[in-house]
Amino acid sequence: MRVLSGRAAAAAVERLSRRGTELSSLEPGVRRIVNSVRRGRDRALRRYAQKWDSLERHQALRVSQAEIEAAVHFLTPQLSRSLRQAAANIRRFCEWQKPAAWMRQRDGICLGQLVRPLESVGCYVPGGRHPLVSTLLMTVIPARVAGVKNIRVVSPHPSLEVLAAASMLGVSEFYRVGGAHAIAALAYGTDSIARVDKIVGPGNAYVTAAKKLVSFDCAIDFLAGPTEAVVLSDSGKPAFIASDLASQAEHDPDAISIFITTSRPQAKAVASEVAALTRDNDIARRSLQRSGAILLASSKEQAREWANGLAPEHITVPKDDLPFIENAGSVFVGDYSPQAAGDYASGPNHVLPTAGQARFRGGLSVLDFVKVITVQELSSAGLQRIGKTVESLAETEGLKAHAHSIRVRSAHA
Repeated sequence: MRVLSGRAAAAAVERLSRRGTELSSLEPGVRRIVNSVRRGRDRALRRYAQKWDSLERHQALRVSQAEIEAAVHFLTPQLSRSLRQAAANIRRFCEWQKPAAWMRQRDGICLGQLVRPLESVGCYVPGGRHPLVSTLLMTVIPARVAGVKNIRVVSPHPSLEVLAAASMLGVSEFYRVGGAHAIAALAYGTDSIARVDKIVGPGNAYVTAAKKLVSFDCAIDFLAGPTEAVVLSDSGKPAFIASDLASQAEHDPDAISIFITTSRPQAKAVASEVAALTRDNDIARRSLQRSGAILLASSKEQAREWANGLAPEHITVPKDDLPFIENAGSVFVGDYSPQAAGDYASGPNHVLPTAGQARFRGGLSVLDFVKVITVQELSSAGLQRIGKTVESLAETEGLKAHAHSIRVRSAHA
């Protein structure tokens, strides 16, 4: 990893803080796929699935319940235990997150909120190089805790491990499709797949472009790009720091891994550990060579400023720095909080904002699967207390009927 200081480090922070997910070159082709599925429904969906998802000619789009349930028998005892523990931790965290309904009354005005689940969601689980059982857990469990009735999972050529995890979570709708065509099917519906209210889950650039294109017609979580990891430390164990940078780098050759420190000896030690750790990991090594850097700050204040400016997906900090973190998808505190723990089993969600989106939102949570609906009930006396204020504001805006709706009630009070 390169060690940058002074103007070079500041320039790197400035460049990375303005990063975005570049999708414009993909959008024309993805738009054709989306429109084709929207018009052609199952016929178009099957054509794309046979081309890109290894769907066989006479194979059903929907995975049968028997196939989902049978997959459990292929789990090793250790993997079964691991899935159950991870699921329990994620579920408990979601229960803690879930917002509550409430009502409060004062001066004849009763106000509150209802919490209602979405009716249907689509969970996208990438196929890729590895069976991403963790993404299934991270998308389905918060929907379940929120009370979503209809959960539809899509994934190209799903592995037995992913199907087994789906069985453990009680998933009954699972479709062996992926890519932009799967996003279009969830957004608009086909003969086999009913449309959903919201689509969640990470995917490749084609999936992300499709989510962007359908977002006016179907809610989405956010547009996720390549993985990002930042570690902020002056005295942490170099081997631990290097392991976090390498673990996130191996997700994707385009992943961003940054170490920020005020200590030059620490910077050199981490660089050495990273080189040794990634010697036999081609993806992580290429990623760190392309988009990895060690930034040498002149002060703790500058280091913290850089960290917040990057607004990373993952960040590891010493406990003393936690109060200063303003922008991050998920924060890991101290030497014994590896970022991989959050990827799998500690409880918080691993579907996190990238490309600086942590400036304005956190990761996927149970909040993404509910609606908070406000409630208001005014008595005659309560309306009188604010009636003149409402009339005045309505007349200022030239909305006479609004003002009349107050006066007509005041006349009957």
